[in-house]
Amino acid sequence: MVRRHPARDDHGTSGGGDGAGASARRAGDGSPDRAGGTGIGRRRFLGYVLAAPTLTVAAQLGAEALAPSEAAAASALIPSLPGPAELLDLNELLTLAAAPTSNLITIRVDTDGTAHFALPRAEVGQGVTTSSAMIVAEELDLPLDKVKVTLADARPELLFNQLTGGSNTTYSTYTPIRVAAALARARLLHAASLVLGDAVETLTTKAGAVLSPAGALLGYGDLAVKAAAVADAAVEVTLKDADGFRVIGTAQRRVDALEAVTGRKKFAMDLQVPDALPTMVCRPPTINGTVRSVANLAEVRAMPGITDVVTVSTGVAVRGRTFGQCIDAVRALRVDWGPGTAEGASDATVLEKLRRAELPLVVPPLPLLTKAVDARFTFHFASNAALETNCAIADVRRDSAEIWASVKAPIVAQEKIALKLGLPPTAVRVHVTEGGGSFGRKLFSDAAQEAAEISKALGKPVKLMWHRTDDFRQGRTHPMSTSRVRATYSLGEVLTYEQRHTSVATDFGHGIGEVLTAEAARLPVADATFSETMFQLTQISPYHLGVTTQLLAETDKGFNTGSMRNIYSPNVRCAQELVMDELAKRMGQDGYEMRRRLLKDARARAVLDKVAQTGQWGRNMPAGTGQGIAVHTEYHSAVAILAEIDCRPETTGRKIPGAYTGPRVTKVVCAVDVGLAVNPRGLEAQMMGGIADGIAITLTSGLHLSDGHFLEGSWDQYFYTRQWNTPPELEIIVMPPSGDKPGGAGELAVAGAMAAVACAYGRATGTMPTVFPVNHAEPLAFTPLPTVPPVPASPTDGRDRTI
Repeated sequence: MVRRHPARDDHGTSGGGDGAGASARRAGDGSPDRAGGTGIGRRRFLGYVLAAPTLTVAAQLGAEALAPSEAAAASALIPSLPGPAELLDLNELLTLAAAPTSNLITIRVDTDGTAHFALPRAEVGQGVTTSSAMIVAEELDLPLDKVKVTLADARPELLFNQLTGGSNTTYSTYTPIRVAAALARARLLHAASLVLGDAVETLTTKAGAVLSPAGALLGYGDLAVKAAAVADAAVEVTLKDADGFRVIGTAQRRVDALEAVTGRKKFAMDLQVPDALPTMVCRPPTINGTVRSVANLAEVRAMPGITDVVTVSTGVAVRGRTFGQCIDAVRALRVDWGPGTAEGASDATVLEKLRRAELPLVVPPLPLLTKAVDARFTFHFASNAALETNCAIADVRRDSAEIWASVKAPIVAQEKIALKLGLPPTAVRVHVTEGGGSFGRKLFSDAAQEAAEISKALGKPVKLMWHRTDDFRQGRTHPMSTSRVRATYSLGEVLTYEQRHTSVATDFGHGIGEVLTAEAARLPVADATFSETMFQLTQISPYHLGVTTQLLAETDKGFNTGSMRNIYSPNVRCAQELVMDELAKRMGQDGYEMRRRLLKDARARAVLDKVAQTGQWGRNMPAGTGQGIAVHTEYHSAVAILAEIDCRPETTGRKIPGAYTGPRVTKVVCAVDVGLAVNPRGLEAQMMGGIADGIAITLTSGLHLSDGHFLEGSWDQYFYTRQWNTPPELEIIVMPPSGDKPGGAGELAVAGAMAAVACAYGRATGTMPTVFPVNHAEPLAFTPLPTVPPVPASPTDGRDRTI
């Protein structure tokens, strides 16, 4: 694998590795304050010093102007009007909603010289604890290892400011964290001036200490108490100019890397809560089935190690001394199950519902005047199971409850658990633990709610863990959908573009982080409005395609769905990019050149040019192989991806026991522009993960629905991108800074990668793919697990399965 650091900037210094700071400094954090007088300018903000034993400060984020994307003149014959997401996107909406409570986000400096910041977001592997620590270290002039970032418990007073989603964390917290850290630095300087008798403007800070002109040195720890306040006070503060950045923009290892690789990192199941014993649930054979009766409760209660068995709303819970004993008990239960919410459903029946729900296309081709590309794409269910299986710890007492779980909407979790237990929300404490993956899965707190229900029923603490098979068959999925597209063209120009995306309903029951929008999203009428709003706030057509309309219709609420990484974008963008290739072919144009000419945005054009040049677009390739290229813009960021694929029989026909091999992506070049990359190394990792996701949902990873349940029951049956399908050549290019703050990155690469791989597949095979994953209709490469018992037995051949 090859990684390329950011392109060199005007000063000739590399933007990646040890020199990334120089590249980051080129764009800056805004020009010096030009407001004049004491007005608050682009770098001047209002913060708060809070009454506390040691220095504690908070930010007040004002109503910053949201900069529109940098548009460029296009040579399209009929420019497209900007879509809703180009005027206000989901990222901006979440940031505006969070702004009023940003003054509740605090940084504390302790007497040991460390800065502590409780991040009101979830860390699920995306690296936000690292980027947040970098922002604090930069503005406070602290070594990175002296910044301690933890995850905040559920805080209802934060309202919309404690939701992790929409690639929004760094975008929305970047300025508030900087303001708080800058204020802390200013207070430390003021305290040092009183101790040393020097004017504040003569003092400097470096590596966690204040230096005087005479060489005196005072550590932050020595000043933490003197800098504290006895009452809250508003203070104006000026942020660093980007020319002074030494941490932001440099490639840093994750702050939790050592703990992760040495096994010391603590996830929910690693916590030792007194008397919280392993607990699992025997779940129904079909989606959301219900318990009618249990034939052998007494027999199972008497099994070795089992302490409790109880019926709950989701199945039959068993509590035991070990998880192995719980698995044995789950398998032994004889339950009479009632019907679920998708009885008898299959891929074919769901597809028929989607076809009937499609909104009509309205622009017909005009004989002799225009021609049209008409296409319909089908995207099958995809699993949203994270590497860490669904889990939570709950200790419910008569008048209180304490929960430990990785949740991305902890305020909603707290309020729903309180409602379920009949307690006031203030009596429920939700501790947010670090999570081993999410990709949208942990927006839902179903494990935490289930653990609370079981703990209440038993009157005992429980350590609940879902089995991997539970995750695949009863967990969250990316909904099955279709996209109907029609594009009309004439004389080498695209005149109209219509896309009608129809999906099994996406559950937005988490709202945008608190209970009001969570409940509104579930109302019989409002849920459709909520989904359409989310669709319009996230979908951007990056091209001028004449009169453009993209609409959503939803159907069938019988499935457990969720906002899997990128929500609608991978499917919507994949369909559009495939149609772009078909338009180029029919109009006799080069796919890259046509895209370049029609792109709306200069940054998108720059990343497209970069991958075309670096990836040698248009080079001669053997028959059965091909290149694909695609662009995706979202949340103030842009990515372009060039992919090469091998569809020759000797590749697709290779055999690996118990696996699906199929086509292999042999090369990927990715160029990404997120405005200002706080941590280029972390950004590279995000792109790599998104590319792997995009390859998977294009080629191999989909769920097969049959008779009300999914056939896949584990990771060895659900073919996420394996090593033999991973490109041996992978090049990530982080573009030089194009803005003064970071854009969204967490979901950015998925849609671009899916579209590029699909286009490469079409060019390699000579046929545009219309069903995803492309292997979905092929014979299963595994024998499905039975639905009763719902989980397989604990393995005894683990050594035989290690490679």
